[in-house]
Amino acid sequence: MYVSGRSKKDHHVSNAAAVPVSLPHISFPTADWADAFTITTSEHGVTPENAAQKIMMSRPDWIIHLMRLRDLLVSPLGLKSGADDSDNPNIIGIFPVIDRTDTSITLGLDDRHLDFRLVIEIEHIANDQTLIRAITLTKRHNLFGRAYLATIMPFHRVIVPTMLKAAYPR
Repeated sequence: MYVSGRSKKDHHVSNAAAVPVSLPHISFPTADWADAFTITTSEHGVTPENAAQKIMMSRPDWIIHLMRLRDLLVSPLGLKSGADDSDNPNIIGIFPVIDRTDTSITLGLDDRHLDFRLVIEIEHIANDQTLIRAITLTKRHNLFGRAYLATIMPFHRVIVPTMLKAAYPR
């Protein structure tokens, strides 16, 4: 559904919405869990890479604080907290780039409890609109991976659309 509105840069944007995603997914064929959210913009020149950068850099402060708390809580368990090298072109936000195509970029981390991928896909659609799809894919390795995903899911379902809307405001 398209919702009319203007952003600060005078671009039409729709609200972020959950959409179905099928497994297996080409970007991570062994994934056993997935979800996806989309947003549409009339911003010109959108590429998968600049969309991923814009989304990752548009985290509201409360998300940054929540991620720091997550890192503090899981560090004693030996879980990875992500990369932090803004000068490295192969890291976007806190995630290493795994793959790039003309229509998608895949970011992710592998850990002992689960492997994670964030796929940003773009699709140029009618009326100078670009659909941006943020797909989360995971492969859970063990009971801890299942418990971890179940614990973070309520937050994830708020964080992803919030970041999309922050990156591409009305």
